[in-house]
Amino acid sequence: MIDLGQSVLLGIVEGLTEFLPVSSTGHLKITEGLLGIPVDDQSVVGFTAVIQVGAIAAVLVYFFRDIVRIVGAWGRGIVNAEARQEFDYKFAWWVILAPLPIVAAGLLFQSLVKGPLASLWVVAASLIVGSAIMWAADRFGSGKRAEADSTLTDAMLVGSSQILALLFPGFSRSGATISTGLLRGLDRVAATRLSFFLSIPALTGAGLYELKDALGGGLDVVPLLVGTVVSFVVAYGAIAWLLKFVAGHTFTAFVVYRVIAGVALLGLLGTGVLNA
Repeated sequence: MIDLGQSVLLGIVEGLTEFLPVSSTGHLKITEGLLGIPVDDQSVVGFTAVIQVGAIAAVLVYFFRDIVRIVGAWGRGIVNAEARQEFDYKFAWWVILAPLPIVAAGLLFQSLVKGPLASLWVVAASLIVGSAIMWAADRFGSGKRAEADSTLTDAMLVGSSQILALLFPGFSRSGATISTGLLRGLDRVAATRLSFFLSIPALTGAGLYELKDALGGGLDVVPLLVGTVVSFVVAYGAIAWLLKFVAGHTFTAFVVYRVIAGVALLGLLGTGVLNA
């Protein structure tokens, strides 16, 4: 159903959009629609979830030193009460606990996510509504708190905000999490980094869970592997670029892009160029 050329293109789209606040799911569904690939087919849904693992691998490689430091602090804290006061020990627990709400939501609303909410009409609306929330968060968030000032409450709220992207493809997981971090007063770099770290367990779990559908639905393993590798390479570059970008810029460019993309998608759907 998905050939080698299509898998390369989808891998590029996934890598570019997974961590930029523009919705990877929305862009993948749009791309699949333009390619004539049925967006609601279970094997296709599985394919898109699996190639996300490539993007997650990019996070693991890019933040490898940070992850080693955090895991080391967590290990020390398990056996040493004094070490439990370290920020990295607490942060490790946040990464473990914060994704639990989206795991529960994923299991509870699975039929909706793979059914009615997979519509491109939902993607278009979510792109536009999500852009408004991002604009408000960027405009009114104080941006006075650094990563070291973040708390368990911050992490749980940011982690829970991923449910918006789960239920409404087009909302953007990174857009929801970064916006929540900004509304909590975190600066742009801190909010973006927290979004990256909390994406690791959620997206890895989703990719592994969907692997059976991707393979069981008759998809060739080769395109699946190619799409995953391409998404890894492209996502690594996107992560490096985004962290440099947010250090000196607002999210206005992403807000404008999302509105344009959402309106354009509504036009394509309304004229019958794309099938919802």
